[in-house]
Parts: sequence; structure tokens; C-alpha cells
Amino acid sequence: MVQEKAKVLFNKKVGSSYFRIGLTCHNGYAKAKPGQFIMLHQPKQNTSLLPRPFSIHRLIITNGRIQGIELLFKVVGGCTEKLSKYRKGDYLDILGPLGRGFIIPDKYQRIFIVSGGIGVAPLFFLASSLRAKIADPSTCRLFIGGRSKHDILCLDDFSELDITISIATDDGSLGEKGLVTDLLETATKENPPDIICACGPFAMLGSVARIAERYAVPCQVSIETIMACGIGACLGCAVKGKKGLDKYLHVCVDGPVFDATALKIW
Repeated sequence: MVQEKAKVLFNKKVGSSYFRIGLTCHNGYAKAKPGQFIMLHQPKQNTSLLPRPFSIHRLIITNGRIQGIELLFKVVGGCTEKLSKYRKGDYLDILGPLGRGFIIPDKYQRIFIVSGGIGVAPLFFLASSLRAKIADPSTCRLFIGGRSKHDILCLDDFSELDITISIATDDGSLGEKGLVTDLLETATKENPPDIICACGPFAMLGSVARIAERYAVPCQVSIETIMACGIGACLGCAVKGKKGLDKYLHVCVDGPVFDATALKIW
């Protein structure tokens, strides 16, 4: 991991409250794993503000060389609202790549990816990395859910990867009306995958974990929580593990991607 000043390459609005921002980065990001994240600090703001974690959405590679990273974020408060105002040529402070990403054994060829809302952020990086190692990408399946069609992101990008896509929205404005986990359970019951990978709200991840357990499918989940440092120093991102009542795991260093069976939070 390296602390550096990253130059803004672009900052594009991609929905009613969603943005993609591209940042320069050091060469070490070429080895970043899907699910890893950065800690980002806005130097334009008061320096007492803590940095915030953001998943790596994709790598920006030109002619085989890493040029930068892209983040996908939703404006939900003051920090992200100010981040949306940055323009090409501005600078941000970033530390990364950090954390533990998804680990997919080569023998796994049929993978279900489950996304809820902004949980899609690290999952495009995962899906694009799988394309190079999966013999037939169409055997993989993306289940993507949101409150409405406005919360369903990256469909064009995922379509280019030739994976099968299933959509659910709470209001029925796009895809099936209902929960994305209902679609997941139906598909898993019919033909279980080699592994399920998911990112989204805790309630959704809990449902995914229970479905995986019910049908004896390995499951990895990327969880989001408040972080102050991103490197295991502050211990502020502790979550309870299943190895004992006094056993806690820390999202920034033990995760953010966990084997779903290792957590006692559902």
C-alpha cells in the first residue's frame, strides 16, 4: 500500500445520484484484487476529517499499463457530495490498495454474483477479472437488485462481459418486482453454482449467506462498515466472528471480503 496524491482523470455523473471518478495511481495497483479498497481524503476539506473507504470499481489500463483506478459512488452525505464536485486536474489523497479481496479457485467456473444497490461497486471489477479465467462466461450469472430502475447500475458494462443478468427492483420498475435474493434462491435451488459472491446491504448479505448455507454452496461476501484508518490501527471496524464470543474480525484487514461462514452478524 502507498499513500499518494492522485490526480482526477474524470468525474462523471452516471445516474440521479451516482458518479464515477477516475484517479491516477502507482504501478502497484496492477496487482490489486477485486474487493480491495482505498482510503480517500479530500484535501480541499478540513484536514481534521477522517478519510473514507471506497471499493475499487475497475482498473484503468492502456496498452497493458495501469493508468489509474475508477471508483463508483453514490452521493449520500456531505463527503460524497463534495467528492462529486471534483474536476479533472484536481488532486485527492489516497492510500491503497487495502484489504482482502475475493479469492476464487481456478476450478470454479460457474459463479453467481449478487449485487444490491451501490454494492455493485466492487463487483464489476470481480466480473471483469473472471472473464479471463472462465471458459464460458455465460455460465456465470449476475443478480442485481435495487429500490428502483434508477439504482440498477453498470448493465451495459456487465452485458459486454457476456454473463447472464437477472434484475429485481422493489417497485418493479425494471426486471422482476421483489427481492434479488428471491431470484438467487430460485436459481440456486435449480442448479447450484460453484460459489456465490455478494456485496450490498447487511440484510441482503444475510439472506445470501443463508441461501448459500441451505444449498451447501461456498459464499464470499464483501461488507461495508465505518472505517477510520483502513489499516487495522484504530480497531473501529470490528465485526463478530463465529470462532468464539470474544473473537472479533476487522473489516479493513481481515476483509472487506469474508467467507460468509466466518461471520456472526446475520
